[in-house]
Amino acid sequence: MGAARFQLTHMGPYLFREERSDPDPRLHHFIPDTWQRELLDVIDNNESAVIVAPTSSGKTYASYYCMGKVLQESDDGVVVYIAPTKALVNQVVGTVYNLFTKALPKGSVVCGVFTRDYRHDTLNCQILVTVPQCLEVLLLSPHYQKWTERIRYVIFDEVHCLGGEVGAEVWEHLLVMIRCPFLALSATISNPEHLTEWLALVKGYWQCVESTMENADPSRNALKSSKRQQRARVGKPSYKVRLVWYKERYNDLEKYVCSLKDNDFVIAHYHPCAALTVNHIEKYGVPADLQFSPRESILLYDAMVHIWPERSRMQELEPEEFSCFKNKVVIMRTDAKKYEEELKKEMLSWMQLDPGKVNQLLQYLKPQTFDSARIEKERMFPCFVEKLKEMDRLPAIFFSFNIHSVEWSASRLLTNRLTRQYTHSHNSEGEKNLNRKLEKAIKSQRRTYAAYLHSNSTARIQRLILWDAEIKEIKKSLKKSKEVPPDCTYVDRAGVDSETFRKIVSRLRWTRGGSGLIRLLQRGIGYHHGLMEYKQRQVVETLFRLKHVKVVTATSSLALGINMPCKTVVFTEDSVYLDALNFQQMSGHAGRRGEDLIGSVIFYDIPLPKIDRLLKSDVPKLKGQFPLNITLVLRLMLLVAKADDKEDAKAKALSLLKYSLMSFKRPKVKCMLKFYFIYSLQFLVREGYLNQECVPIGYAGIVSHLYYHEPSNFALVSMLVKGLFHKLCVPVIVDGKKTFSEDVMETLVVVLAHLFGKRYLPPCAKKFKKLFSHSMVFLRPLPEDFAAAVKQYNARVRKNFGSFLLTVSKLADGSQEYRLPLSEIDFSGTECEDSELVSHLMPGTESRSAVSPFACLSNITDQDLFGVHVTNDAILRTLNVDVSNIPLLCLNKWDQSGRKYFLNAYALDFYKHGSLSTLASDNWLNMGDAFHLIRDFTLTIQSIRISLSELCGDEDDNVVLALQQLSDAFSKKLWKRR
Repeated sequence: MGAARFQLTHMGPYLFREERSDPDPRLHHFIPDTWQRELLDVIDNNESAVIVAPTSSGKTYASYYCMGKVLQESDDGVVVYIAPTKALVNQVVGTVYNLFTKALPKGSVVCGVFTRDYRHDTLNCQILVTVPQCLEVLLLSPHYQKWTERIRYVIFDEVHCLGGEVGAEVWEHLLVMIRCPFLALSATISNPEHLTEWLALVKGYWQCVESTMENADPSRNALKSSKRQQRARVGKPSYKVRLVWYKERYNDLEKYVCSLKDNDFVIAHYHPCAALTVNHIEKYGVPADLQFSPRESILLYDAMVHIWPERSRMQELEPEEFSCFKNKVVIMRTDAKKYEEELKKEMLSWMQLDPGKVNQLLQYLKPQTFDSARIEKERMFPCFVEKLKEMDRLPAIFFSFNIHSVEWSASRLLTNRLTRQYTHSHNSEGEKNLNRKLEKAIKSQRRTYAAYLHSNSTARIQRLILWDAEIKEIKKSLKKSKEVPPDCTYVDRAGVDSETFRKIVSRLRWTRGGSGLIRLLQRGIGYHHGLMEYKQRQVVETLFRLKHVKVVTATSSLALGINMPCKTVVFTEDSVYLDALNFQQMSGHAGRRGEDLIGSVIFYDIPLPKIDRLLKSDVPKLKGQFPLNITLVLRLMLLVAKADDKEDAKAKALSLLKYSLMSFKRPKVKCMLKFYFIYSLQFLVREGYLNQECVPIGYAGIVSHLYYHEPSNFALVSMLVKGLFHKLCVPVIVDGKKTFSEDVMETLVVVLAHLFGKRYLPPCAKKFKKLFSHSMVFLRPLPEDFAAAVKQYNARVRKNFGSFLLTVSKLADGSQEYRLPLSEIDFSGTECEDSELVSHLMPGTESRSAVSPFACLSNITDQDLFGVHVTNDAILRTLNVDVSNIPLLCLNKWDQSGRKYFLNAYALDFYKHGSLSTLASDNWLNMGDAFHLIRDFTLTIQSIRISLSELCGDEDDNVVLALQQLSDAFSKKLWKRR
């Protein structure tokens, strides 16, 4: 074996990198790379940046450098750190407390937190850690304008959430509304240039706004001269947006496929090229993020030689003859990357010469796998983990998408360890002999003591002392023999001592399922999912980082920003949620920088076609989601009407309306959004939330306060206006106080559950109704008068937004609408004019001008756009509008077979029996899920009560009192010691 081949095959993780050796005076604890120094320059120049780099590459340190810079500049400036989840908020807060201390004026603190259910030092801190929805509340509130002027930097962690389906528009709102510089961090953005270009346009808007406001009103400038002087001292904010894109992982990732054969595990290496097909390469080329380890480059070369040995270029690519390796004793990492690129180019040239050879090559690289039943793989899961332990592949994270599977797998591992220890102890003759010896020694000691009582002799005293010493020695040996053997636990004994472990797990006292989790942690096993209590997640994360816990089963929530690097990542369950984005986020945890030479990703019980798609699919491009809804329009009107700084409020509102990512470089979409805004204003005026001058009136405050519950917030107000709640909430006087009967309370719960507590059960759940002993499970229908109010509200919505759909249909792209989506056959050309099919598809009458031509085949007309159940199928797809953008409240839901879904009666059942464990057993809920649902329902009741109380100004109002009684009842049952 030549030197070059040997280094690529066996020394890939050790290849030297071209790292800088000159220290940077701005950082003292490590020497940054060139791209990291660029981040420091961005922050020092008060610029904005989109930072795209792999997980564990060192991009997050820029956030903390930014925090330190703002803390040094003044006692007034604020850095806002936006995390996607509450779990990540808590992790960042812990890091901030460890890194920063500062003497501040009385009343000010370094770090504050703001989440929906927890606020601490939100407005008097210099580093605020929050979630997107909470910062949006601050930015859109007219009462916090002065606070927002203090913001110097905003840090968006995991900014690729901008492309998600739930809550993505909030990330967009924040990026558009902030005036200050920002850092947008992500490991998984496929089109960062597009995102950067859009953000640069937004910053250009704010630059124009600032310039216009300074020149238009001299008196305004006089009032703000001191603020400008202060900003001059800390550095003027820049409107430049840079893209910092670093593509190389520090550790290589190698993929493996595990299959079961004759009760043994076959773990086969999966070459990245094995995921490709000739058709995929012809259409898209080789994916840019399909990277090889040096060993995989050699494997590809050997496979190419095997398939086409007579190919002349193979000699040039022979490792010992390759130009970058020749005459070199030591190969650099960059040389190996150049070799990888040349092999990819050669494979593309084969595509031009002989695609059949490429097909043979790809088939040759595919690993051999063996099919087995899924239940068999589940049974063998503990043995698989033991196999990884033998291969020195721990610590590992085992990802699943089902919370029950996550907890069940961890329990299976514990049972396996306990069974092994039980077998081990019962087969141990040494322990039996020690027990017999101890029993014999104790009997002899008792006889000697009895004799000593009758005759006080020195010899007997000495014998007692000897027996006592022997008993202590036997007990010591017995205790040692009862210690958990190394093969019965995953704990690393060098990680955490017993005293430290006890202190850490003591936090789990009084938490749900805390005792069970402690038993798992004692064996080095943990689980992690979003429905655990915060303390439980924190303990698991801490012990994993301290190397006490070596095996963690987890859902995808762990992948979103949580810092838990490991040696191996295992995918244990196929799911529709396992897509390219989730796969990249999860696999990014494999390979700990500075500890592991290489990271491993293992597919366990994942079909090969699914693995192929995951490896060759690109992360979806960020295109933006629909940016507006009716409640947001109302909140913008409230901001403009009530703000002290009217110009700033108008600028924020216009930024949201004019600069959405969805409409970037798409003028027709921008025009459609303008129509949506106009129809939203019309709806709000007709419903009585705005007057003719678009000033908020009436129940506008309640609707905006419940913005996250649209359209239920509008339906609630419709019921209030009709007096239905006052008609329901008739009190009785008990001991001089107004109280409400159980019938009133239960009916109120039913109404609120239909509005704010919807959770559907599948139609088949009706078969199991007899199994539920303590719960109703299926929520009873809405009372008739309340249901009638909802139907009237929906009719008004259909009338208004049906007209909107008819209007914007003229903006549809006809060439796309008359093209089949998969085959791309076009029916709009002149050659199709004589076709009967085309004449039927083309809108020959006015009644089909706004409906998809293919939906016309089902005899759907424009009038069907006013019916919610067919809107998504009938609407013109190039309009980028669907039924979720229309505030209709559906009281019923059916599946494709026409079977009705049932609403889960978890809120009513909990009100009756107050037991989370019963909810978990009867209502098909996880314990953590049940807790979060009831807590959110309770918070919603409190929000409605507070809003109504502020609106009517009467604490003695019957509806306010009824909601207070209901809120107290839920809180008392929820927060009792569990």
